Amino acid sequence: MREPRSPSLLSRHLQDTSIRYFLEVARTGSIAEASQRLNVAGSAISRHIAQLEERLETSLFERHPRGMVPNAAGELLASYALKQSHDSERVAHDIQALQGLQGGRVRLATSEGFAMEFMPQLIASFQRQHPGVHFNLDVLAPAEVSRRVLQSDADIGLTFTLSAEKDIRVELVRPAPIYAVMRREHPLAGHRRLSVAQLAGWPMALPAPDTTVRQIFDIVCSRKRVVIQPALTSNYVAGLFGFLRDDDGITIASGISVRRQVERGELAAVALHDQGFAMRKLEVQTLAGREQPRAARAFLEALIAELSKDDGAQ
Repeated sequence: MREPRSPSLLSRHLQDTSIRYFLEVARTGSIAEASQRLNVAGSAISRHIAQLEERLETSLFERHPRGMVPNAAGELLASYALKQSHDSERVAHDIQALQGLQGGRVRLATSEGFAMEFMPQLIASFQRQHPGVHFNLDVLAPAEVSRRVLQSDADIGLTFTLSAEKDIRVELVRPAPIYAVMRREHPLAGHRRLSVAQLAGWPMALPAPDTTVRQIFDIVCSRKRVVIQPALTSNYVAGLFGFLRDDDGITIASGISVRRQVERGELAAVALHDQGFAMRKLEVQTLAGREQPRAARAFLEALIAELSKDDGAQ
C-alpha cells in the first residue's frame, strides 16, 4: 500500500513553482538562502523568477549587493502568494481529513515561559485525544514570535506584548501580571504584594533585555528611581529559577511561567504592584485573513479554553 503524502508535500503540488520560488526569495531576501531552504539550485530559482517577471512584464525585486528586496509589484505579488500558500496548505490538510486520516501538523511559536510546562502539557493532553496530530514548538523572543506568525512560519503564536502588531489577529488577550519569584523560605515570600523598592538589596537574577518582562521591569525601576544591578542575567528561564533554589535570590516572571512550580511547592511567587506593570499583555496570535488548517483550528480552541480558565492572573 502506498504511503500517504504529507500535507506539506500536497500543498506544494497545489502551488505554482515559480510563485513558490519567488515567495521564498521575498521572505529571505536572498537567492542563496532560498536555495538552501528549498534545496533547489540557485540557478533554477533565478530562472523561474526571470520567467515570472517576463510573464508579468515587470521586475519584482530591487537587486542590491547584499540581497533582493521586493519592489511595489513584488509586494503585491508576495501578498497574493502568501494567501495562495495558506489556502493550499489548509486544503491539503482538509483533504487528508476527508480521507479519514486523523492527522495534521500544528506549528507553534511561543516565548520561553510558556514552553517550560504550560504548552508541553497542553500538547500532551491534546494528543491523547488526537494522537495523529503532530506539533512543532519553537521557543523565541517575544517579537520573533509575532514575526513567525506574520511570515506564516507558525500557525499560532503565544507571547507577551506591549503594543499591537499590524496584520496580526489577536485571538485572545489577557492581563499578564509580573511576579517576584523566590524560594518558599525566602523572607519576602509571605508578602501578598511587593514593590521594586523592596527587591533592592536582594540578589536578583533577571531575564535578558529582549524580553517584555525585563523591559517592563527596567521601565518601572527607572520611574521609581530604584537601581538594581542583577547578580545574574540570562536568556534561559530554567537557569534563573535554578539561581533561587538554595539562596535568597529573586527573579521575575509571569504567573503562567511559574504556576506549576508554585503549585508543587517548589517556589513562591508574589505579585509586583508598582504602576506600570499592567502595560504588558498575553496574546494568542494568528495571521489576519488566514483560514487555519483543521488541526490548528482545533488546537487553537483548546489553547483559548485553557487560558480562559484563569481569571487573568497570568
